[in-house]
Amino acid sequence: MFKLKTLFAAALVCAAPLLAHADKLADIKAKGAIRIATTIDAAPWGFTDSAGKPTGLDVELAENVAKAMGVKLELQQVTGANRIPYLLSNKVDVVIAALGSSPERAKQVAFSKPYAAVYLGVYGGKGTPKFAKVADLAGQTVAVPKGSTPDLSLSELAPGAKLIRLEDTASTISAFLSGQAPLFAENNFIAQKVADENPAKGIEMKSLIRISPAYMAVQPGETALLTEMNKIIDAKSADGSLAALRLKWFKDEQKEVK
Repeated sequence: MFKLKTLFAAALVCAAPLLAHADKLADIKAKGAIRIATTIDAAPWGFTDSAGKPTGLDVELAENVAKAMGVKLELQQVTGANRIPYLLSNKVDVVIAALGSSPERAKQVAFSKPYAAVYLGVYGGKGTPKFAKVADLAGQTVAVPKGSTPDLSLSELAPGAKLIRLEDTASTISAFLSGQAPLFAENNFIAQKVADENPAKGIEMKSLIRISPAYMAVQPGETALLTEMNKIIDAKSADGSLAALRLKWFKDEQKEVK
């Protein structure tokens, strides 16, 4: 009996590290730094300015989060496709990278309150017809960033569409501009920037996919860290700084974002 008790106690000691759940918020505060993933190929969310410095709404919000927590920011560049893998492989602590929600993603990560919202749509140039319903895109070739919210949404809502999945937003826009695809799917802010830079194309929305809020994301089970992110979003919503940030980058305060 004594031997069994001893073995049982030893087993518990060995299992303790596996049973204990890490508190990432405590780790961040102890280290004095937070690792935040942002895209820098998707203006105005995140991009590099003329000096090669990361900037945009998500980049500034990441800076604000670190400042509010009193820690150093370690910014990690990601693409739409590897945002969640970077988080789940513990390469970053938080994702702030124009991340929309979906049932599939909700099984992988924990979402914060929304901090902005966009219109997801399918865009094309002059001469390309409009489509009353997303499902009407059946048979149409559409370029999308692989693993992005537009990709996931069109896969569900327009299964008959021919999706060309590119590595990132820049590659998707390039495929459209080069004629590889007559249509591309993105949010309205990115599409507007492309339209402004290529006025001869006559780019406009050809079909609305849906309104898509953007969320921060943390690993599942990191309740304390998620609560901290929501507290920061609430505080910056209350003092008007989050609306001011959206106005700066989106030309729209989006005060209706809940």
